[in-house]
Amino acid sequence: MPKEYRTIQEVSGPLMVVRDVENVTYNELAEIELANGETRRCKVLEVDGSNAVVQLFESSTGINLDDSKVRFTGRQMELGVSEDMLGRVFDGLGQPIDGGPEIIPEKRVVIDGAPMNPSARMYPSEFIQTGVSAIDGLNTLVRGQKLPIFSASGLPHAALASQIARQSKVRGKDEQFAVVFAALGITFEESNSFIESFRESGALDRTVVFTNLANDPAVERISTPRMALTAAEYLAFDKGMHVLVILTDITNYADALREVSAARKEVPGRRGYPGYLYTDLAQMYERAGRQYGQNGSITMIPILTMPEDDITHPIPDLTGYITEGQIILDRDLYRKGVQPPINVLPSLSRLKDKGIGTGKTRHDHKNTMNQLFAAYSRGKDAKELMTILGEAALTEMDLLYAKFADEFEQKYVSQGYNTNRDVEETLDIGWELLRIFPRSELKRISDDLLDEFYDKA
Repeated sequence: MPKEYRTIQEVSGPLMVVRDVENVTYNELAEIELANGETRRCKVLEVDGSNAVVQLFESSTGINLDDSKVRFTGRQMELGVSEDMLGRVFDGLGQPIDGGPEIIPEKRVVIDGAPMNPSARMYPSEFIQTGVSAIDGLNTLVRGQKLPIFSASGLPHAALASQIARQSKVRGKDEQFAVVFAALGITFEESNSFIESFRESGALDRTVVFTNLANDPAVERISTPRMALTAAEYLAFDKGMHVLVILTDITNYADALREVSAARKEVPGRRGYPGYLYTDLAQMYERAGRQYGQNGSITMIPILTMPEDDITHPIPDLTGYITEGQIILDRDLYRKGVQPPINVLPSLSRLKDKGIGTGKTRHDHKNTMNQLFAAYSRGKDAKELMTILGEAALTEMDLLYAKFADEFEQKYVSQGYNTNRDVEETLDIGWELLRIFPRSELKRISDDLLDEFYDKA
């Protein structure tokens, strides 16, 4: 029987100090019982001698210091996991909110988990098809990779996240694939549109959704991605599935971390974020990967909005240090009507070379990828030159590159949010665009590939 304490010393916002406690540990769950019998949940943030600082999951309104009781449960926050979670929608604390029955757990797992042991990691090397050409063709996603999407306020990262969650798959007959989708600090309308989108496309059956709304407590927002990753670890390493985890929006998570840190009166770091932001993000991101002796894998796409479009802001900056590349959404492309507005030049997947080629995508993938990058880069330069000097100052070849840049954005990058392209179709579109140039201009592609694909038309 948990011991009860009537020793609440003070309540300050979401924080509460309970004195004269015994055997209480960091992160332990507790319950507060008010005089009218109502209970509210909280967890231990700090233990200082016999005093415990706890943070409430709900409002502190109505808590009377003299009449309220605190019970420490002796347990940390856990998630009951089962394969029945697939096709279900949960709140940020792992409670079903879709009107379905309670999950009967196969086991209960502490959500804090642990980063994967580096010596147990397998090198990521297998292709995941997202159905988005700018990712599959040029910044390929590989099983076990952490590939964030850097967006900005007002850009359609939610639509892209939903598209990737609906369309992603692993190529292979016997491979089981699941998506764990966690939405952090979003509006009810956004939450509803995600769930409806998954339901209409049939993707909900293989998806576990965790949704934390903007008006939910900050401490719940900190728990939500850990709930999602705990579910993913169970599906990947207990059930042998290949799991894609999509977390949106990490900026809301970091802001919740800053709010809790400020309430605890911790010394702030850059832009007011706690000094341990890097460590906290790393603990979360490093739970993705592949392990020796395990069939399953966890691949992660964290999505974050860069405050004021600033890529040097602490959140994208620290995320970039931990992850293997980034996909960058571009405001200028968005204004041009490119959907999704992925700017492929500053985007990067550091593991793309490991997931493409014969037996994974197609043998011409690497050569065409390099040629498309080079041609688009020169085409952008030609367009800038045209803006400054006028069209007359450009050579015939420069004009051809400028035309290619426009066609590339409209036909290759822009595909809408409901078009699912397999990688062969993406590669074929790439060849169609490269035929704008004379064969002699395609210096990054070998002659035998040019014989096979360029002359095929």
